[in-house]
Parts: sequence; C-alpha cells; structure tokens
Amino acid sequence: MLNASELSLPSLPSPRLRPGDRLLQPLWDHLLLHHRPLVSSPFLPVMLAFSSYFVFSLPFAALDLLGERVPSFHKYKIQPDRQPTLGMMVKSFMAAFLNHIFFVLPAVVIGMLFLPAPALPQEAPTLYELVTQSLASLLLFDTQYFIWHLVHHKQPQLYRWVHAVHHEYTAPFSWSTEQLSIPELMTVGFWSNMDPVLLKCHPLSIWCVTVFSLWLSVEDHVGYDLPWALNHLVPFGLLGGAPAHDMHHQRPSRNYAPFFSHWDRISGTAVALKKKTRTK
Repeated sequence: MLNASELSLPSLPSPRLRPGDRLLQPLWDHLLLHHRPLVSSPFLPVMLAFSSYFVFSLPFAALDLLGERVPSFHKYKIQPDRQPTLGMMVKSFMAAFLNHIFFVLPAVVIGMLFLPAPALPQEAPTLYELVTQSLASLLLFDTQYFIWHLVHHKQPQLYRWVHAVHHEYTAPFSWSTEQLSIPELMTVGFWSNMDPVLLKCHPLSIWCVTVFSLWLSVEDHVGYDLPWALNHLVPFGLLGGAPAHDMHHQRPSRNYAPFFSHWDRISGTAVALKKKTRTK
C-alpha cells in the first residue's frame, strides 16, 4: 500500500530559479529516493539531537580527562581549578540517556498515534531559505528560553523543582549540556519541535538547525574559552558562547540567553567573563 507522502501529484510550474537556488536539490532527491523511510521517520530528529550531543561532547570530555597533559587546550580552561571527574561525566550522560529512553521516545510514540505524519515536499529549500529558516528558529527559541530561564531563576520554587538539576555544577562541562529535569527537557523539546512548524520550515532546515543548535549548546557548556569558538568568530559579540554561560553557572542571576547576547544586553543581565586562575 502506498503511503500518502509517496504519491506524486501534479503541481503548478515553479518560478524560474537561479542556478544557486538548486544546490541542495540533488541531495534532497537522493534522500527521498534512497532513504525515504529514514527521513520520514518521526524518530529522526531525536536520533539527530542525541547523536549530535554525544559526538560534539566526546572530544571535550577527553580534553577534560587529560587536563594539564594537553597544555595547548588546557590553558583556555575557564575554571582550571574545577576539573570534572569521570564519575561526574557518567552521571550527566546517563541522566540525558535515561531521559531520552523513558520520556522523549515515548512522547514521540504518543505523537505518532495522535498526529498525522507530515508530507515531505518534493523540492529542496534554497540556500537562502535554509539559512533564514534556521536563523529564525534559533532566534525564536532563544527568546522563549530567555523568558523561561529568567522566570525560573526569579521564582525559588520553580528553580528548586525544575531548573536546579542543571545547576548541580558551578563549572559546566560538555556532558552536563543535557543534564535537565523532566519538565525542562519536555519544555525545551516542545519548543524545538513546534517552532519550525510555526515558521513553516523545510525538513532539511529543521535537521540543520537541530544539529547546529546542539553544537551551540555543547559549546556553551564545554568550559573552554577557545579563540576559534563561534562566539569569537561571529562579530559584535552576538553570541554568548562558553564565556557567557560559564559566568551564568558562576553567577546564576546573569546571562540567561542560551545562544545570543541581545536579550541580556537589553535586560541589563549581561556580565562579562572573569576567568579564574588556578589556586596554589
């Protein structure tokens, strides 16, 4: 039996596009032709998110365990006197893993039972659409989480029961990126899934922003102020990066935004990094 998303219906002729607008079409055609079950699976965003978290975190976990034996990297450690242990890393990773097994995956299954499967478009997004859709999703999520984050730090009960799990460590490390309580995990997951739908993003844009936002999140938590990190490469200090988020864990009443810096600047909650030195 044919799936509705596999039916090829006649469509109106599309407007003439510039050659550069079709750069992604061969990739999208290949995915639809050879990997349709995968790209149409509701589990794909979950797999992308968790695998990105794992792959992006692993190198920084190795650097933390090696510590001063890799001085070319260790010199960029923001809090060199606070080194995560293997036990801390395992605890954070297992918390994220179990949350996905017992809460995220069941939520996807429930969604499959009650929500119709979205049809896959035949056309790929243009590069302009991919970039603007991804940026719009990031900006919308950044605003939502800034407000949520601010409220949970201002209300002691909310902080204690919902957000305190993420603040177990005053010196964040890569595996602590997704050490979240269940309410926070489900809130973040809801926005991450609904924002692209509200913005009518192409599936390819959704997958790109999923991976890129995980990179930004991990980079925020690595605990290294690397000179080649995105917050240094993007001009005008538009991204907070590890320096801003590390300061948030040191001073929880500052730097609430997850990615960008504009809301903290507007709200007067931005604070610059004060790097700690090793105590003898």
